[in-house]
Amino acid sequence: MSATEVDRGVVELGDFRFECGESIPNLEIAYEAYGEFTGDNAVLVCHALTGSQNVASYNTPGTAGQARAWWGDIVGPGKAIDTTDYYVVCANVPGSCYGSSGPASTNPETGEPYGTDFPPVTIGDWTRAQRRLLDHLGVGRLRLIIGGSVGGMNVLEWAKQYPDDAELIAPVAAAATLDPQCLAIDAVARRAIRSDPNWNGGDYYGTGDDDASPPQQGLAIARQLGHIMYLSKASMERKFGRRSAGRDSGIEGSDALFPPDKAAAFFPYREVESYLDYNAEQFTERYDANSYLYLTRAMDDYDLAEGHGTIERAISAFEGEALLLSFTADWHFTVSQSETLAEAFRAAEVPVAHHVVDSDHGHDAFLVEPENVGPPVRDFLNNGLEGRAITDTAADDDEHVEDGDEDFAPVHSSLFSG
Repeated sequence: MSATEVDRGVVELGDFRFECGESIPNLEIAYEAYGEFTGDNAVLVCHALTGSQNVASYNTPGTAGQARAWWGDIVGPGKAIDTTDYYVVCANVPGSCYGSSGPASTNPETGEPYGTDFPPVTIGDWTRAQRRLLDHLGVGRLRLIIGGSVGGMNVLEWAKQYPDDAELIAPVAAAATLDPQCLAIDAVARRAIRSDPNWNGGDYYGTGDDDASPPQQGLAIARQLGHIMYLSKASMERKFGRRSAGRDSGIEGSDALFPPDKAAAFFPYREVESYLDYNAEQFTERYDANSYLYLTRAMDDYDLAEGHGTIERAISAFEGEALLLSFTADWHFTVSQSETLAEAFRAAEVPVAHHVVDSDHGHDAFLVEPENVGPPVRDFLNNGLEGRAITDTAADDDEHVEDGDEDFAPVHSSLFSG
């Protein structure tokens, strides 16, 4: 297969028992693969919350926005993860809505969509499903497992569940757990969906001539909360400021996602509102509300230390090298959280580097700054931690300790920051 071709499909993995104790008779996993497998060149990419298996191709049916070629600047011929050298696999996780089994899938026992009868999913379930998919594809040990955001949590779970299965791991903009502020925002997002009159307890799919409507307003609000979380104050100021969008209110017309109130005509409709409304409208056309509930719960529930007591013990059996990437203005998954992970790897004597990128983009930086993400990822994939583009907070710490600065707070920098 040439590097520009895409192997895409849906694999039936048979009976699958979830961590919650429930089972489904046939778990289906949608995937895409790029490049040619030579036996020792496999890379697994783990997608973020509402991402898809479509990591680098622009012509996958049913994907749009950030679900389409969402890392096309990182994965591909000549890119940081070069598909002329590596066999790259990305799988849509269970519970999602891009071809893998989830709430919108048909329950074979009823012939109707599962809805909320689909078993609760965890990041551990995602990881076991990916392992079974790779077994089906004939892939054993991986050269690299990489992913951003909750995909980075997925990467960490691989090191915990299958410590012998990868030479390298790279959690990007990730953490061992979600902090209380992000838990709170996710809780409000789920309440918005469940409060939508069209949610109907999760049974909103309709069949045939049924005119059931999905909970679009609730899902739109949930997505808007997410967008606010993914940006930083500096990036929002730069992109929008307090500028008016030139209209009196939001999306207008009888099909308005957010119908305007009467007083809105007196006040400016700002660019930041227009951005949120437009992206929410696009998102509700491609994503399933129940999947949003399921996957945010999986992210919120994740605790790398669970079952082991500490993070250090959880990853102590991992036999490869780890590269952690974080971004200075990311308040969703912070630099401090990545440093906590780095300290745990160091304590477990697992080779690790924590590479911090100086960026004001916020959490979205890992998607929109290929010039900063690509070089350390490329060097890590090809040369491990000896890669020249990789920096480490421990090196900064050592330099300051040698200078006698006992109150040192690490100065995080990147060779490739703008």
